[in-house]
Amino acid sequence: MFVEIPAPVVVVPARVARPALVRRLLRGAPPYLYLLPALALLVIWTYRPLVQTAQLSFFSWNLLPTQPATPVGLGNYVRLFQLPAVGQAALRTLEVIGGLIPFTLLVPVLVGLLGQRVRGRARAVYQALVFAPLLVAPVASATVWEWLLEPSGGAVNRVLGTHVNWLHDTTWAQPAIILVTGWHLIGFAVLVVSAGLSNINSDYSEAAMIDGASRGQITRWITLPLLSPTLVFLALMTVLLSAQWTFPLIDTITQGGPSGATTNVYYLLWDYSFHSFDAGLGTAAGMVLFVVFGIIAAGLVLLSEKLSVHDD
Repeated sequence: MFVEIPAPVVVVPARVARPALVRRLLRGAPPYLYLLPALALLVIWTYRPLVQTAQLSFFSWNLLPTQPATPVGLGNYVRLFQLPAVGQAALRTLEVIGGLIPFTLLVPVLVGLLGQRVRGRARAVYQALVFAPLLVAPVASATVWEWLLEPSGGAVNRVLGTHVNWLHDTTWAQPAIILVTGWHLIGFAVLVVSAGLSNINSDYSEAAMIDGASRGQITRWITLPLLSPTLVFLALMTVLLSAQWTFPLIDTITQGGPSGATTNVYYLLWDYSFHSFDAGLGTAAGMVLFVVFGIIAAGLVLLSEKLSVHDD
């Protein structure tokens, strides 16, 4: 006798409805909410002034609230490129970049390599002494250097036995500004180089020493190539910020003189805006400077990817 057994009932799980778009957005929002304050400050303090600067470069305005800004189209840019002072300031900016390269690349590498031979507490003291000039306020150091470089009784002329007017002579003013700026920056550059050297794995040099390589060969073929990302960073900073680094000294000591001998592009756009009260011309110079240095920075970054050696 057969008993009929009913077939098992297949229970199909209820299909979970997909969350609504708003719910999915809320679930993915927390990481971006952490970034929101930084993004808001970036927009308020960087991109908003940049847009306002670009807008103002198409107007003529003397910075007086009672005087309305007058639209001039591309007139400020046309007038800017017709001024001979712009080309002269660009050449002086190149001089500043070339003059600061030894202080931000060559000397820091040498000092960093020598600093590796200093051991114990003496190394911390050594690094502190090198870094100390960066802690001095630019205005305060400008006053001290102005006294040291004084033509009649300054310490520099006494030591060298000369009577050179370092800061008010068209021949020596630019080198003096470069020298003082380099004195300020060398500590920062040495610190960056020392950090780059500490990140290089010592296994490479130890293996090379076992193979009979000399200290000079290790430095030439191992240390410097692996230090290339750090050197590229310092080179990029020097090219982009040299004119800005010299600004406090120029504004405090020479005001762009004598006869414009220390006027670079950064000081020139400030001079147009706040000495001549030509806001339109000053902002036009600022926008040109922004675009030119942006292109240079992009080119240097692309070049660094090909030249840098990374420890993978």
